[in-house]
Amino acid sequence: RIADFQEVLGEPTVALGKLRELCFSGIPFDGGLRCLCWKILLNYLPLEKALWSASLKKQRDLYSQFLKEMIIQPGIAKANLGVSREDVTLEDHPLNPNPDSRWNTYFKDNEVLLQIDKDVRRLYPDMAFFQRPTDYPCLLILDPQNEFETLRRRVEQTTLKSQTVARNRSGVTNVSSPLKSTPSSLSEYEVLPNGCEAHWEVVERILFIYAKLNPGIAYVQGMNEIVGPLYYTFATDPNSEWKEHAEADTFFCFTNLMSEIRDNFIKSLDDSQCGITYKMEKVYSTLKEKDVELYLKLQEQNIKPQFFAFRWLTLLLSQEFLLPDVIRIWDSLFADDKRFDFLLLVCCAMLTLIRDQLLEGDFTLNMRLLQDYPISDVHLILKKAKELQDSK
Repeated sequence: RIADFQEVLGEPTVALGKLRELCFSGIPFDGGLRCLCWKILLNYLPLEKALWSASLKKQRDLYSQFLKEMIIQPGIAKANLGVSREDVTLEDHPLNPNPDSRWNTYFKDNEVLLQIDKDVRRLYPDMAFFQRPTDYPCLLILDPQNEFETLRRRVEQTTLKSQTVARNRSGVTNVSSPLKSTPSSLSEYEVLPNGCEAHWEVVERILFIYAKLNPGIAYVQGMNEIVGPLYYTFATDPNSEWKEHAEADTFFCFTNLMSEIRDNFIKSLDDSQCGITYKMEKVYSTLKEKDVELYLKLQEQNIKPQFFAFRWLTLLLSQEFLLPDVIRIWDSLFADDKRFDFLLLVCCAMLTLIRDQLLEGDFTLNMRLLQDYPISDVHLILKKAKELQDSK
């Protein structure tokens, strides 16, 4: 199988149809094949190999540009070097109410950043990977000469400064520091020494830049679950020259993937043809075709697809299985030329594989089965989904 992949990837122009077919059955990890295939399937790398190096250089330089423009604050001019702070001027200062003020933007960004921070720190808690330091920290930001503030420092300062004011019902105001009241916050993680960055910090930066560049959607909870497996795959690439650029490559692949699934995250589109409600209904209509008895049982118990399929579809099943299994499912999803039609069949397969339990169970039992899916063998699920596809 590795030889088959090497043959297709060895051609001057990659035959996309052949590559999709191979990837659909799972991509071997060896030699960084998966990382390379995903980059092609997610339209990050062109099919003509001769264009690869120029294309990669252009995108990676662009990402550095984003970092310079979006992560580096108004607030850290060269104050330490005795130079006056050029970020605080009569025209623009931290209390400036003008919407165009750089400071105003800075504080707005912090609201988004705190949400991202909360989510990325909890990425795959059962794996040490995201808490470990990366071999390739972002030198642009960590360079002590530059005096730039990392996002982690920014969050720590914002969280420390914001006192939580809670007014109880008798009108007494309690002021408590969030750090004391929530043990699950920053203190839980060992802080890496200066000059080091944990993998979750890299993911945080990717999401923050995505939010800044896409203000229409910004950041929605769950995007961290989409970027996590992509970044993990690229950051564990056996080829160090690819691994070194995992951050920029992940950013662009994530952006391309989001351009295909972003409608799932936009609440105002929920009921349109491209929104998530339509797709959830589609899971049930497909189930009705394939297994009417099971469909009627779920209808009768009033188990709506929103109760479980929302998460399955929006997060591309990344919350239902262990990371290596999610990655295997994504091989097939990314290889699907109809883009995520196959995902609907995977959801149907998941339902039909536990049909006996569902037909016997009551509402409570069935909800538990669907929200904590019992089968962990993804090969079995994919095989069943393929059978459903072929039986059309």
